[in-house]
Amino acid sequence: MDAKNWVSVVLFTLAFTGFYAIILLPYSSNGVLGELRSLIPDILTAWHSTAPKALQEEAAGRVILSPNLTTCHQSLSDADVPVYCCPPKRESEEAFIDFQFPDPSSLTLRIRRPAHLVDDDYIAKYNKALSIMKSLPYEDPRNFMRQANMHCIYCTGAYNQQHSNSLLKIHRSWLFFPWHRMMLYFHERILASLIGDDTFALPFWNWDSPAGMVIPRMYMNGSFRDPERDASHLPPQVADIDFDYVESGLDPQDQIATNVAFMYNQMVSGAKKTELFMGCPYKPGEEGFCDGPGTIELAPHNALHTWVGSNLNPERENLGAFYSAARDPIFYAHHSNIDRLWEVWRGLQGAKAEIHDPDWLDSYFFFHDEKSQLVRIKIRDVLDITKLGYDFQKVDLPWLNARPKPAVSPKIARYMLKTREDDQNVLPRHTTDKVGFSFGPEGRTLDTAVRVKVPRPKILRTKKEKEEEEEVLLVYGIDIKKDVYVKFDVYVNAIDETRIGPESREFAGTFVNMRHGVRLVMNRGDATVKRKTNLKLGISELLEDLEADGDESIWVTLVPRGGTGLHISIDGIRIEYMR
Repeated sequence: MDAKNWVSVVLFTLAFTGFYAIILLPYSSNGVLGELRSLIPDILTAWHSTAPKALQEEAAGRVILSPNLTTCHQSLSDADVPVYCCPPKRESEEAFIDFQFPDPSSLTLRIRRPAHLVDDDYIAKYNKALSIMKSLPYEDPRNFMRQANMHCIYCTGAYNQQHSNSLLKIHRSWLFFPWHRMMLYFHERILASLIGDDTFALPFWNWDSPAGMVIPRMYMNGSFRDPERDASHLPPQVADIDFDYVESGLDPQDQIATNVAFMYNQMVSGAKKTELFMGCPYKPGEEGFCDGPGTIELAPHNALHTWVGSNLNPERENLGAFYSAARDPIFYAHHSNIDRLWEVWRGLQGAKAEIHDPDWLDSYFFFHDEKSQLVRIKIRDVLDITKLGYDFQKVDLPWLNARPKPAVSPKIARYMLKTREDDQNVLPRHTTDKVGFSFGPEGRTLDTAVRVKVPRPKILRTKKEKEEEEEVLLVYGIDIKKDVYVKFDVYVNAIDETRIGPESREFAGTFVNMRHGVRLVMNRGDATVKRKTNLKLGISELLEDLEADGDESIWVTLVPRGGTGLHISIDGIRIEYMR
């Protein structure tokens, strides 16, 4: 029995028992009333032994992060244009079941393949499935726009959290990877059922490998085509996976080399600890909110959304805005590759990658399956893709050994950095402590590149100490003044950051804010809640390569990109250590 029916049964039985007891109280001291009273412990025992675990825990007072299905609501664009993604019928009115793994005895493992390598037969099959999905009535939850609007609902705060007035959103935290895996899983199963092929699997856009760094040609035709794309970025243009609204101007080979080096930073040197890759721990309620995306979510994820979306649209719709992103069929190939990279990273990290926090494992969401049945699924259900019945074709990882080299010899750089104290572009420090650099109570707008000297609390750490604790550069109090695309890059001990990029070891990482496309409000008159965010960058390996591991301080440069710096202010920068 599903959780919803359990609640009804228990409450009805207890209410009926109490009512009956009151009626009979004057006429019976032991008989019927005593028997009714004895039923109550039996009811509660049955509830505890057979009710779903998550519901038991919530009944016992433990709050689990989940959506309140009764609260789906309209949001507003910056121009007060209504954006409404909610289903035609409230999902709270539907009975749901808990997720069950496919039967392994009858399971055929589905293999997701690189989109640029699939054959014509596969393309025809996928095109047919997608055409059928688009032809279904909107009332059918398997309809393509209904699928796309699931992303809109969860990514724009259209649901409140269960047991809270706080809005629920699944980007910029540790919910990012598992939620999108859930979405793709059900989307893939629906497509397979529409053409009666249990072996069907989504492709992945292999943009982390040179041969796949172009929009796959299959997405230029048939049901895969979306007219809302940047025409200058269509094939054969090589993707800029660190796109900043400004064309890089690199030739194809240089762009590929830059992309590969960038992937090394995002997957290896900058992602040695779980939070750095997965994002910050997002817990239930107002106090549990966090805004700290992981390396891959920041870029290439956000950057490629923007790179593909149309430059003729105000928010680079479709792919370039959260509310409209899943309307472009390439969204699913993009996120299939994100899903693959999560698996690759877990393989590189081994047991260190696992998250054991029950607040994460038991967080749950709702999706419709291929039978249009509403399913509740928890994060712990999607951590083994073999149990889910799919895997990825093995491909080369050219970025794995693409460790960047310093643009300037560390010895020469050290000499040149000594002259920087008198540089007029260096800002004075506003704090007297030794734990970081503060820009003062008003913060600092990134209207131009900012260089600061940041003290390091620990130097000359041993190899064991570095394995146990990653040195993290924290850019804190990032205030985005309005819902716009913003981006800035971070460099350490750079002599001339205008001439280098991710291909140089001085590059520490990037911050990207993608347009939400809506304000997060429950009702038109509600006030929005503004929050500052942080950027955490792992730099232990970087400091070794720059021969700066023994230095008491480092020079940090923040470089706004694409003319977006006027929309960003920063409170400060400091060094922390992450276990």
